[in-house]
Amino acid sequence: MSLKIAVQMDPIASINPTGDSTFAMMLEAQARGHSLGYYIPASLGLRDNVLSAEIAPVEVFDKPKGDHYRLGEGSRQALSDYDVVLMRQDPPFDMNYITITHLLERIHPKTYVTNPPSAVRNAPEKILVTEFPELMPPTLITRDRAMIQAFRREHGNIIVKPLYGNGGAGVFFIEEGSHNLVSLLELFENSFREPFMVQRYLPEVRQGDKRIILVDGEPVGAINRIPSEGEARSNMHVGGRPELSELTARERDICAAIGPKLKELDLIFVGIDVIGGYLTEINVTSPTGIREIKRFGGPDIAPMLWDAIEKRRA
Repeated sequence: MSLKIAVQMDPIASINPTGDSTFAMMLEAQARGHSLGYYIPASLGLRDNVLSAEIAPVEVFDKPKGDHYRLGEGSRQALSDYDVVLMRQDPPFDMNYITITHLLERIHPKTYVTNPPSAVRNAPEKILVTEFPELMPPTLITRDRAMIQAFRREHGNIIVKPLYGNGGAGVFFIEEGSHNLVSLLELFENSFREPFMVQRYLPEVRQGDKRIILVDGEPVGAINRIPSEGEARSNMHVGGRPELSELTARERDICAAIGPKLKELDLIFVGIDVIGGYLTEINVTSPTGIREIKRFGGPDIAPMLWDAIEKRRA
């Protein structure tokens, strides 16, 4: 099966090919003989109910940044002429992102978009996770100061983060006794219109924040991210140190509990975050981690993803 694939992603020149999951998927697609086109979300356009983008043929190479791709001449093309669209641009999950999911619904599923645009739109990562309160640490979603202050009195050390952030940006650790909470809330109130997420701080994060990759609702690999000294966040974007990790019995139970929901939503590629046996996020927009898992001796997940996509196209 040879597929015509369009990849909607952030500018390819700016990615880090050694750690980019989209790039790993592109390498695997190319190895299977699929043709690749590349475009950025800003080039999308809908006219007379035809969704198009400025798409350039692209070749990818497993080489250092700068030598990792070659683009052909781009042209405006209808996305309905493609078999598959990979929706892989990074958040923020804002009105622009939501609008793009509406546009891509015009072609899905005849042109198969993954992860499906309606599922991504209706399952924001920090909202979807709240469907499983028994798996989560104590969590509050609000912008009401009184509720946040009461939550802090109950739990002491807390984490405050924007509801639609990514990559660890805007995540704050507020220690019990700190006088900075009100100032932080003022900053958040001026920066975000949405509620905020507040969670009890999990000291187990010092042992790592585990990213588990699920394909078609089944766990296939994991990487543990250890925060650097003096840092409460473990995201690799902010210096977290990755190491290959096996799943614990508790983590397998978490995957078994959420797997049916992921399958129901047809979410092929999902990355969940687990700290100290607690589920903290379900990432469905553009999950990462598959390059690190392979590099540290784990399975190659990109072929599993394409097996699932090809099965749907067949």
